Amino acid sequence: MIFKSGQSAQKPRPCIPDFDPDRSDCPAVAVHLDFSDYEAEVPQHQHRQGQLILALHGAVTCTAANGLWIVPPDCGVWIPGGVPHSNQVTSNARLSYLFVEPGAAALPLECCTLSVSPMLREMILRLADVPGSYGPDDHVGRLVRVLLDELALMPKQGLELPVSSHPKIAMIAAALTAEPSDRRTLGEWAAHVAMSERSLKRLMVQETGLTFGRWRRQLHLVIALRELASGATVQRVSSDLGYESATAFIMMFKKALGTTPTRYFST
Repeated sequence: MIFKSGQSAQKPRPCIPDFDPDRSDCPAVAVHLDFSDYEAEVPQHQHRQGQLILALHGAVTCTAANGLWIVPPDCGVWIPGGVPHSNQVTSNARLSYLFVEPGAAALPLECCTLSVSPMLREMILRLADVPGSYGPDDHVGRLVRVLLDELALMPKQGLELPVSSHPKIAMIAAALTAEPSDRRTLGEWAAHVAMSERSLKRLMVQETGLTFGRWRRQLHLVIALRELASGATVQRVSSDLGYESATAFIMMFKKALGTTPTRYFST
């Protein structure tokens, strides 16, 4: 199913009312969304069905279950049924959503980023072109069975940014999200939130599972993926994140994802 409005200059509208996946009882359904026609902010909501968010172009940031995910190329964010979540997309985003009935496939019980193979991607795109329901033994029903088997085999990717509702951690996170080039040390942040450095270090690990340094690098990676996917240059992103040079940023990116930004987005 493809949802795209006409060429009128109307104000972008919410995308949620246009498609309610819970009206379907098929094992899986898919939909395309072109966000040039929809509001960039999809407010918190939830589905009975699980949802895989796949970015065809641009980027989407998903917040759910004490974590924040960016949807990069060749990956999708999996959100189990019943989990409240919200999305923020770039203006050039084109997405595919795959909704999966509970119990239809052996999929993770927690939110995560999954690799998406080229074959799986094409099957999801094919399913999105199906105009209505389908039978379990017709062509589309057989396609869906293979699609769900393949999806269950996809490996997880460590692209989550843990978030915390603790007021002091949330304060630091909000400040660094607003100004990611801020290079204050852990000790300087501790003084800012009126804690000892040792206490803040312990609290950070307790709340996010990461040291402060690793958490900030993960934040930079999430922001970099979002901005690069929306068309920003490596030089601009490295500057916005406070790196001394584009080379230093590329080294961080390659260490985290195993390749350079240019090669990562060349698929």
